[in-house]
Amino acid sequence: MTRPSLQIAQRRPTRQIRIGSVLVGGGAPISVQSMTTTKTRDVEGTLSQIWALAAAGADIVRCTCNDSDAAAGLAGIVPRSPVPIVADVHYHYEMALAALEAGVQGLRLNPGNLRKPQEIKLVATEAKARGVPIRIGVNAGSLHPDIERRYGGATPEALVASARQELEYFAEVDFYDVKISVKASSVPLMVEAYRLAADTFDYPLHLGVTEAGPPPDGLLKGTAGIAALLAEGIGDTIRYSLTADPVEEARAGRRLLEVMGLRERKGIDLVACPSCGRSEIDVIKVAKAAEEALAERNLSLQVAVMGCVVNGPGEAREADIGIAAGRHRGHLFIKGKIVRVVSEDAMVDALVEEAEKLAAEGVEARLAAADPGAEEEADADGKEPFVSSAVGPNGVAVQLGGAKRTQATHLEQS
Repeated sequence: MTRPSLQIAQRRPTRQIRIGSVLVGGGAPISVQSMTTTKTRDVEGTLSQIWALAAAGADIVRCTCNDSDAAAGLAGIVPRSPVPIVADVHYHYEMALAALEAGVQGLRLNPGNLRKPQEIKLVATEAKARGVPIRIGVNAGSLHPDIERRYGGATPEALVASARQELEYFAEVDFYDVKISVKASSVPLMVEAYRLAADTFDYPLHLGVTEAGPPPDGLLKGTAGIAALLAEGIGDTIRYSLTADPVEEARAGRRLLEVMGLRERKGIDLVACPSCGRSEIDVIKVAKAAEEALAERNLSLQVAVMGCVVNGPGEAREADIGIAAGRHRGHLFIKGKIVRVVSEDAMVDALVEEAEKLAAEGVEARLAAADPGAEEEADADGKEPFVSSAVGPNGVAVQLGGAKRTQATHLEQS
């Protein structure tokens, strides 16, 4: 039930790297990342979260490697993980070396707090020997003090300069297996920094608004920054940074790529009108019930829920399947064609049942199975007459009908 996606913008050409089984950059599908919140030394707990992240759409998962216990945990996690594991390293280069020994498929180094050139080059040399890529993870909140002073603060130029300096260290040991991030918690700063990075480097870029906070504001900030850049063709892998269960990050990242046509849709795409005074049903209630029921069935369909016959099926004709409310009834349609009219209390059940049959049998078969006279019944439902009269302001009776309008005298004579 998929259709070709429209390209929002031509993607920026970059080098390509491989993180385990996942290609990044160079035209590869944009990947979704997240990070565990468990203690990495807790192997079983961390693996449980990694599996949940993978199920929610994460292609790559990052784990902190902040001490020897975490490094030991990585050795038990990596072989059992469903997705490639990236070790997140700050301050101590020894932890990067230990993570490499544990078999991680990627490293993230923060140039703002792992600063000694010899240590950085040693890590790059060891990573090169193992074929492990490194993300230069620049963060506006932890820039090298010298760079911050040189540029007068955390500016786009300062973030890009930090990445460039790290690249120069890597080049000294002939290491180029790199991706870059220049994150900030300010959306305008983040967007400008990535635009500058895209103009400066040909390495893959990892997008994110760091420390975005809890939903819904965190989702809004993350989407504003990431989507703006993706729409310009910038970005090769993404992460939402939310103060929430990281599964929400993976789910949001995957969904963003799907709605932008940058990844193939794997689940339900629910289209629903916002509701208005024309609605004949509680659209919000029906849409939520349909979403919950269909989510459990893992169907790759676009489903529409419309509150009246004005919005559907006409405005939702591109949906694979949908239902529009008539007067206490639902008009079930496939590709804009009415196939059944059902009672209001059966709308969700009928929609779910037909969606399952549609996924199993295909459009032509389900259109052929339409109830005879369904379109005529729905058409008649939409043309039922309005109330012919009403009482207007000040007790004035108003006659309604066609172009003719007559107004009666006051019910009470003055």
